[in-house]
Amino acid sequence: MERGKYLALVGGGALLGSVSTFFLLRLLQSQKRGVSQCSKNVTADFNGFEGCSISGKKNDRVVNEDLLKDEIVSEQLTRNIQFFGFESQQRVTGSYVVVIGLGGVGSHAATMLLRSGIGKLLLVDFDQVSLSSLNRHAVATRADVGISKAHCLKEYFLSVFPECQVDAKVLLYDSSTEEEILSGHPDFVLDCIDNIDTKVALLAACVRRGLKVLSATGAGARADPTRIRIADLRESTNDPLSRAVRHRLRKDHGIEGGIPVVFSLEKPKAKLLPFKGPSGEENPSDYQIIPGFRVRIIPVLGTIPAIFGQFMASYVVTELAGVHVQTEPVVNFDMDHYHTLHQRLIEHEESVYGTSTEVLVDVEEVMYIVKELWNGRSAREKHVKDVGRGMWRSVNELMLVRWDSTKPASISNLILLKFKEVDEHESRTLDDIKENEPEFYSRVTAVLKRAELDFGL
Repeated sequence: MERGKYLALVGGGALLGSVSTFFLLRLLQSQKRGVSQCSKNVTADFNGFEGCSISGKKNDRVVNEDLLKDEIVSEQLTRNIQFFGFESQQRVTGSYVVVIGLGGVGSHAATMLLRSGIGKLLLVDFDQVSLSSLNRHAVATRADVGISKAHCLKEYFLSVFPECQVDAKVLLYDSSTEEEILSGHPDFVLDCIDNIDTKVALLAACVRRGLKVLSATGAGARADPTRIRIADLRESTNDPLSRAVRHRLRKDHGIEGGIPVVFSLEKPKAKLLPFKGPSGEENPSDYQIIPGFRVRIIPVLGTIPAIFGQFMASYVVTELAGVHVQTEPVVNFDMDHYHTLHQRLIEHEESVYGTSTEVLVDVEEVMYIVKELWNGRSAREKHVKDVGRGMWRSVNELMLVRWDSTKPASISNLILLKFKEVDEHESRTLDDIKENEPEFYSRVTAVLKRAELDFGL
């Protein structure tokens, strides 16, 4: 009798499990079909392309700092909390970030933002996953080919950090979709777009709206991860996309800089190639979701856009947490330049003070002062004026002098000035500068304080 009851229970459990599995599979298939329908049947009109928001799973949680009170969430983000501190991680978790462009760069950036605990994400891309994108996409698999990149990421994200409010839109950014994408007061916008017209329009809109934005330039045709940098758009060199974006922003919108960008100092190792279909014919129009895209393609080593995306996520997370990271400045001097500046300092000390015995820095320390503290330009210049070869020429009119004439020429008492600025500086007292140029005085003392901290002085 007991055995019969046991077998009946087992049989009933198996039947119930089978029925549940059947209905679960039907549900997942219906969601998948709904998403595919959204990806393929696009009919609304903006630039000839239709958009939609992703159906299926929906997360309506409002972004807030209380997420860390959840034991599972706090345990998942333990390493971040240990790194930033609880209050700083709360700022990250309470933040809203928009990522536009979800290819090799954007998918990796968005993935690490999610894993870092961003509380609310908007994922935007008009394109679908293709087989050729699998060499660089962060999460896509062959099963995802043909569905929207936005949906692919959202479904994956909800399995990693379901407490995050993830929204996904299959949209092309332009003036007609600007409000839908940029409204809601995001704390940061990540521009991971590779089309110049769209990129320029987005960056100009972010500046106009007063939104913090970080832009990625060309990651294709590069192979050296050690040459990747984050700096102001003015300083991005050796990159055709950066040059084109700078020119268009200045010409069409009067924007000279002030936008941080991720770029590579490496010269491209390959050129644009014609887009060819499977049979070898050049027919890009057959594969374009919207006109004008994929007219030409550029070879891409998948690791480089992934690192671009990781750079972007790291920059944004640390900024949101209030942890300022001093990025490596783009200074194109070589050791001969630093030797020259060191020798000028010695000669100037002998000329002004009659001896060079109070020069307490060597060439390596001169390199630190010039590159890390003053970014290869005069302390009186707030913004970059010379990049590339222009910076090489500018060193011909620069020299190191004491900030406080009563103290030795040490690593925390040297500023970089142009020849024409030196005489005026040395004719004034620090009290005079503090009284008449308080902003300049505060900026210089803050930089020199950093040298003291870096060297434990």
